[in-house]
Amino acid sequence: MIKYFNRQIQLWGEDTQELLQTKKIVIVGAGGLGSSLAFALGASGIGEIHIVDFDEVSLHNIHRQIAFKMGDEGKNKALINAEIIEQRCPYVKSIAHECNFDEFSKKNIEVDLIIDATDNLQTRAEIDNYAKSKNRPWVYGSVEAFHGQVCFFENSLFTDAFKITSQTPAGIAAPIVMHIASLQANFALRFLAGLSVQKDKLYYLFFNNDGELVTQKFGLPKG
Repeated sequence: MIKYFNRQIQLWGEDTQELLQTKKIVIVGAGGLGSSLAFALGASGIGEIHIVDFDEVSLHNIHRQIAFKMGDEGKNKALINAEIIEQRCPYVKSIAHECNFDEFSKKNIEVDLIIDATDNLQTRAEIDNYAKSKNRPWVYGSVEAFHGQVCFFENSLFTDAFKITSQTPAGIAAPIVMHIASLQANFALRFLAGLSVQKDKLYYLFFNNDGELVTQKFGLPKG
C-alpha cells in the first residue's frame, strides 16, 4: 500500500492514509460528475465507496462521461464505475446500487460523507433531507453550459432552493463537468483526511463572453 499511495503519503503521512481506509462515502449519480468523481476518489484509498444510479449508458453520454466507452450502451452506470474503481485500486471496496436515491436511503447504509453527482433538483432535495436526518455533510455540484457550482453543505438553510421541481436543462461542455467534479473531490478528500474545509460557502465558476474564468463566492445562511 505504501508504494501505491507514495505521493499522497508524502503529502500527509501514513497515519492519514490509514485513516482514509476507515472512511465510507456514497456518490449519488454515476454519469458525468459521478464517473469523474469515481476516477478522482476511487484510487485515493477511501475504504468503501457506494455508487448509486439506476440509469443505463446511452450513446450521447459517452463524450462527457469519462467512465464509458463505445459498446457500453445499455449497461448500468453504477456497475461500470464500481468495476473501474476496483480494477484501478485494490485497497478500495466499491459497491454499485442499481436504484434511485430514495431506494438507496432505505437501505440505511452508514457513510461519512454524501456526494451529489445528480442532474436534477428533486434528488438534491432528497439528499439534503437525508443528510440532515443522518447529521451528515454533503458535497453539492452542478454544471450547465460553461458554468458550474460547488459547495460543502453542513448546516445551511440555502438547500431549501432544491425544492424546485421543474427546470429546463441547457447544453453542456464536457470539460466543465470534470472541473466541478475535481473540486468536489478535493472537498471530499480534505474532509475525510481530517483537513480543514470551507463549509456552507457556494462557489460559482463560469467563463464570461471574453473567455475569462470567473469565480464568485457566496456565504450562505446557517440553519
